[in-house]
Amino acid sequence: MIRLSIAALQLSEVFVSSLVHMLYGFYIISTALAGDFSQALNEWIYKPYSNVREVTIDDSKILTSAVDLPPIVLVHGIFGFGKGKLGGLSYFAGAEKKDERVLVPDLGSLTSIYDRARELFYYLKGGQVDYGEEHSKACGHSQFGRVYGKGHYPEWDEDHPIHFVGHSAGAQVVRVLQQMLADKAFKGHESTSENWVLSITSLSGAFNGTTRSYLDGMQPEDGRSLKPLSLLQGCRVGVIIYDWIDIPWLKSYYNFGFDHYNISWKKIGIRGLVDCLLGNSGPFASGDWILPDLTLQGSLRMNIHLSTFPDTYYFSYATKRTTKVMGVTIPSGILGIHPLLFIRVLQMSQWRHPPDVSPPFKGYRDEDWWENDGALNTISMTHPRYPVEHPSSLVINDSECQPLQPGIWYYKIVEGDHILFIVNRERAGVQFDVIYDSIFERCRKHAFRRTPTLPNHAQH
Repeated sequence: MIRLSIAALQLSEVFVSSLVHMLYGFYIISTALAGDFSQALNEWIYKPYSNVREVTIDDSKILTSAVDLPPIVLVHGIFGFGKGKLGGLSYFAGAEKKDERVLVPDLGSLTSIYDRARELFYYLKGGQVDYGEEHSKACGHSQFGRVYGKGHYPEWDEDHPIHFVGHSAGAQVVRVLQQMLADKAFKGHESTSENWVLSITSLSGAFNGTTRSYLDGMQPEDGRSLKPLSLLQGCRVGVIIYDWIDIPWLKSYYNFGFDHYNISWKKIGIRGLVDCLLGNSGPFASGDWILPDLTLQGSLRMNIHLSTFPDTYYFSYATKRTTKVMGVTIPSGILGIHPLLFIRVLQMSQWRHPPDVSPPFKGYRDEDWWENDGALNTISMTHPRYPVEHPSSLVINDSECQPLQPGIWYYKIVEGDHILFIVNRERAGVQFDVIYDSIFERCRKHAFRRTPTLPNHAQH
């Protein structure tokens, strides 16, 4: 009877979580479609007036100014998308319009952090994505992927470095990319170095993993395999079918990023689909997708090889939606937490690592991981901590870290959930603008190796 009750409770939780995520996904897609329809309608209505003579403005100075600025690259997190996907919808809620030189790459939304780092390099530098021969063979996918032609910043080098802003898993993608640059890991680009990265700003960055990964379905025993009944199992099946059906216009609208696995019906047929669904092949069989990277064990394995570099500026915003009442960690409210995240805020604030499973690392304590924002634990977002704690400094007011020193992770604790920085600008309110204005100002005025360059001031 007890086992049946536990199974019924687990099934109910999976059903509710799946329903909430599906509704939110439907909301995002419908919002994007509505925006596209509205734009098309406006273009159709005003088309008769397109021949009306318009006043032209000489923007040559603006263009020159923008070209002289180091790009600020916004890197999305899990299930995210870049410019050109989901119609005109902005993952960063339009924050990219706050500066004249901002790039928003579209990377695999569920691919591994390693694969996304490789994609990000070629998106910027240009050429065909090379995932590496050894990695590709080990994971069972094609070595080469999308072709980026000229690239979005082909002059990128140590004399033309970049500012990176990463949300969630996007922050860890940038760290892995910087380490790859330091290790000269890109064939044909032997002159790369860590100094190609000028600054890294993290928005709810997944530096040390999240206990949510286990609540969603990852096994705490190894941080690699999936529980038989879980939210992630449903996600796995849906993604495989989506990629197998392979409808071009639909994938151009939104893509999970597994094209290099070639699981289209045209290539693997029915038998291949069954093989993927049974877990015998594909990204979920090889573990080459993002969730294993977001477990505590996966982050630990990754962090062993990642450095904090002395000439790079680092700043992170760690979010939380919990509070303590009489020593008990609970959600800090109901209305202030996104419906997609509320159940997880509650569950993560009460998380207990299974007593019959070895802890993920020496010195692990459940209570250190109770503060969270519904997706990540606050302790994970401040700075890289495990297995080695990197230099860091807590910031209350921005003036405390000026002048900004490289090689140190400055971090600020922000009251907000994991979606605060993205998708819905109105929901975040004034805090949205305050945070992004601070980020862009920091990039332009306080993080530099030469004289700082401000928008519209490159000529002066």
